[in-house]
Amino acid sequence: MPRFLGLMSGTSLDAIDAALLHVDDSGRLSLEQTHAEPLPPPLRQRLLRLCQADSVSFAELAYLEDAFCHHQASAASRLLDSAGLTPGDIEAIGSHGQTVEHAPYGHAGGPAYTLQLDNPSLLAELTGCAVVADFRRRDLAAGGQAAPLAPAFHEAVFRHPSEWRLVLNLGGFANLTLLPPLDSEAQVIGFDSGPANALLDAWHQRHRGGSFDADGAWAAAGSVDEALLERLLGEPFFHRPPPRSTGREVFHLAWLESHLTGKERPVDVQATLAELTATSVVLGIEMARELSAAPPASALIPCGGGAHNHDLLGRLARRLPDTALMPSSDWGWPADWLEAAAFAWLAWQRLAGRPGNLPSVTGAAGARVLGGLYSP
Repeated sequence: MPRFLGLMSGTSLDAIDAALLHVDDSGRLSLEQTHAEPLPPPLRQRLLRLCQADSVSFAELAYLEDAFCHHQASAASRLLDSAGLTPGDIEAIGSHGQTVEHAPYGHAGGPAYTLQLDNPSLLAELTGCAVVADFRRRDLAAGGQAAPLAPAFHEAVFRHPSEWRLVLNLGGFANLTLLPPLDSEAQVIGFDSGPANALLDAWHQRHRGGSFDADGAWAAAGSVDEALLERLLGEPFFHRPPPRSTGREVFHLAWLESHLTGKERPVDVQATLAELTATSVVLGIEMARELSAAPPASALIPCGGGAHNHDLLGRLARRLPDTALMPSSDWGWPADWLEAAAFAWLAWQRLAGRPGNLPSVTGAAGARVLGGLYSP
């Protein structure tokens, strides 16, 4: 009964998520155990500064990589302890690492790149487990965007024999997956639709403190500034055809502030950011449907931290009257653990010699086996 352990730290940088994936003899997947390893606030702040730095010393990089890796090892160890397992019970850890910068279009005329802070050699030493890591750059080398990678996993667990479905990951950034029915010749489409929690959290932290707007309550108390929303939607990214992906390099507080007049109420800006997320998701859905000549999807499956934001989900539901919003937990996949499970699944794909990317999503020249293998 093979088991794989996935480790994921997203743009929120609040914790390292660990998910234990079980694969039965028929290849059916199930989530066995989960654990979130919080990142200490000082380390989190240094990592956030790194993700927005124009330059950094090698000593700082080495310190952050080492500290981050030790927390990864702790996450893996505590998950195994809670499951009553040993490192020998695990086929491999799939380690995403922490994205430092993602530039699929290059920078200042240079080559495309994506950088994840990770040390799979040290992680293998600390855990006694084989580690699969560096998933993204193989797709990039084949001409792809290296992101999003989760749609291949969404296809494996959510595709339906006869229904069109959407999967929406609401992490720091939102990415969409349009899943055609199995009886269709249409390809899976997936791409980033725009910002989600990254801007909502940052604006809330600046004006209210705390790490996030619980349940979207503050956004719900404000009013959408339509003029501001229109200015924000003028960002070229929202109108770029897929394949496409993005991150803090485009959407950050300075980007938001460049569109403000200074007269806006902070609560109305929060409401407008929530509406921006919902609007850009719907624009993305319309784009995906047009590319696939697809009918309205029967279900939209929200996941990630934003799946707990009732205000945001309400905004989406109002804009998608023909599509039911259905919790991912209805299929046995709790919203908070899908991304970590995806990297456990990618480790399984790597050991089996199977591709982990979808060229129809990333734009790569073809299917590729992703990740390097590091023995314990």
